[in-house]
Amino acid sequence: VQLQASGGGLVQPGGSLRLSCAASGIIFRNYFMAWYRQAPGKQRELVALVSSGGTTNYADSVKGRFTISRDNAKNTVYLQMYSLKPEDTAVYSCHANYGGVGYWGKGTQVTVSS
Repeated sequence: VQLQASGGGLVQPGGSLRLSCAASGIIFRNYFMAWYRQAPGKQRELVALVSSGGTTNYADSVKGRFTISRDNAKNTVYLQMYSLKPEDTAVYSCHANYGGVGYWGKGTQVTVSS
């Protein structure tokens, strides 16, 4: 199983980024997919998730600014991030879960700074 995240980088406050996570080795359409992030010195936190049926859920801190989506034909989950703030700076990782079995991908760094 591989989960390959991409799309991170350096962006100014108020800017946008789109993260992608391409999955292989799993029946992607069956899996709950989620984005987590971990900032230096802080615990990892759930940012957003999308169920196999397309239902989404977000952390309060990103509601209205981030959108999670999935493309089952491409085995990919996305995180569109708008109005980025310095406090969004973190390593973002994707996670796949089905029936209690989960897989992590390597993270991608997002830095929001002027």
